[in-house]
Amino acid sequence: MKCRNQFLRFSLFAGFVATLAFSAASNELDSPPTPTNAITLDALVADVFERNPELSFYKAEIAAAKGERKTAGQFPNPEVSGQIGKKRVDDLSGAKLGDGTAWSVSVAQPFEFPGRLSLRKAIANRQIELAELGLAQFRATLAARTRTLGYGVLAAHEKAEAAREIADRFQTLRDVLVQRDTAGVTPLLDIRIIEAQAITVNRRASQLEQELQAALLELNQLRGASLGARLSIAKPATELRPSPSVETLLAAARTNNFELRIRQVELAQQGFKVDLARNDRWPAVTLSPYYSEEKANDAQQIYGVGVSVPLPLWNRNKGNIETAKARQQQAEASLSVSVREVERQVIEQAIVYETRTKEMARWRPEAQQQFRDAAELADRHYRMGAVPLTTYLEMQKEYLEALDTLLATQGEAIESRQQLELLTGTDLNSLFSTP
Repeated sequence: MKCRNQFLRFSLFAGFVATLAFSAASNELDSPPTPTNAITLDALVADVFERNPELSFYKAEIAAAKGERKTAGQFPNPEVSGQIGKKRVDDLSGAKLGDGTAWSVSVAQPFEFPGRLSLRKAIANRQIELAELGLAQFRATLAARTRTLGYGVLAAHEKAEAAREIADRFQTLRDVLVQRDTAGVTPLLDIRIIEAQAITVNRRASQLEQELQAALLELNQLRGASLGARLSIAKPATELRPSPSVETLLAAARTNNFELRIRQVELAQQGFKVDLARNDRWPAVTLSPYYSEEKANDAQQIYGVGVSVPLPLWNRNKGNIETAKARQQQAEASLSVSVREVERQVIEQAIVYETRTKEMARWRPEAQQQFRDAAELADRHYRMGAVPLTTYLEMQKEYLEALDTLLATQGEAIESRQQLELLTGTDLNSLFSTP
């Protein structure tokens, strides 16, 4: 009896190994080609950039900022004023000497205090820079989100297919067992256990398909396409290299992070606003060339230039200066807080990326296929009565759990990489070679 059990175990092991070898060879020789209509992730990102409707908002913001720049660089329009009336001249006795028309015209042109116009231009230029940074940040965020969703679609599709495969396997096995003699409690209970597992796996497959559809809906929304449009994504050759050093990532983030660059521009802009508020203490000068003519008992012509300057006695613009300084302090504090926040996020994402890549480095490249082959092997040998029900069910369950773990770990590594690229404002491939 002992020799028979050993022979049975040896036969199962040999069959398992032979099946794995045959599956690996068939996968190498007959691997299905990538669908010709499948879109790559790079092409998907380019499609989103071309068709995303929200990009027009940021482009319009740049156009609006450039319009403000034109307005800030222009002198105020001159003001033309005129008067017309009648003039009557009487002598001291009241006798009328003559009457006629009296009229005058003047042109008033204000001139800003020196430096004020250039300060307004500088503030408007910073506004253009902020709008351009906003567009660049949105494009980077859009690309990262598109790639993450693309990987999510591929992972959800693969997990849903595996769950459906297991569910169909359970259903087929259940149909076979029902046709057999179910005399006794054990066969009946086996059928009910398999039915219960089929229900559970079917629900899991449905949930995965819902996740897949949700990701596709969001991708179509980002693409500006019909929400029901079909989309096939080509599986990329993902190479998740070890993370650069934290110091390298932090240095790149301090230089290229969009949020920090926006805060720096806002701080510079607020500095110009402080200078402008101080400049506004000095009034503008208005020059007014004028001409007047009067005709009564004689003709008079008067022309000259008038000058008007407000006297800064009561309002020295102290309130606006204090407000601008307070806003500058707020901008400095916001920049400091943003630096700390970005550094924290970079370190967190670096830890996640490093942990996941180290975990993936311990995997065998063929692990996913081997789990699938083992599940198929368990199904065949259970039908032959060589494997107990518990082993069969455990193998199917572990296949799904292992596949979910493998894809989830890879997805988390990809997500953290996308976040690192977004936080550092740099393609990580350019940092891998940095010591």
